[in-house]
Amino acid sequence: MEDTEIINALLRRDDSVLKALEEQYGPRLYRLARRFLRSREDAEEAVNDTWLSAWNTIPPQKPRNLSAYLSRLCRFAALSKVDWLTAQKRSATVVELTKELEECIPDRLGEREVEVRAIGEALNGFLRTLSEEKRAMFLRRYWYGDPVRDIAARLGVGESKVKTTLYRCREELKTYLEKEGISL
Repeated sequence: MEDTEIINALLRRDDSVLKALEEQYGPRLYRLARRFLRSREDAEEAVNDTWLSAWNTIPPQKPRNLSAYLSRLCRFAALSKVDWLTAQKRSATVVELTKELEECIPDRLGEREVEVRAIGEALNGFLRTLSEEKRAMFLRRYWYGDPVRDIAARLGVGESKVKTTLYRCREELKTYLEKEGISL
């Protein structure tokens, strides 16, 4: 089933489309959730939360890229589950990806939506300045949560090159954000 057909079925509130969503996107979203969550059950719950979020947000949303939209919903569900697990003092591995970026992107409580939007726009601007290879490494690591070894294998480069490139990208991002007036 094509994405436009799936979106139109969701807009019509046709619940038979959920099976098509599961078949087409389930395995990919499950792998994404597993990168953040250690247990199979938690990852399955995050994917199920993704289906519920998609059902509840389409309509009024009508995403242009269904795969990206579902990935964003799944990533949010998985990270929310990590927050819940750690807040309840249950055993869960803290996602170390945020540690790598914490010097670049400010993390203040109560940050207003305008500031968050400005950071998002600045981050998008920064990504446009990167070469295709650097952008792929950056997004695979910090959006999809891929391990360095998987990124290296996917791009056909050594792990040390990936680590060095990511370090340099973080430094460039820090400088870029400062030039954009985003305080660290």
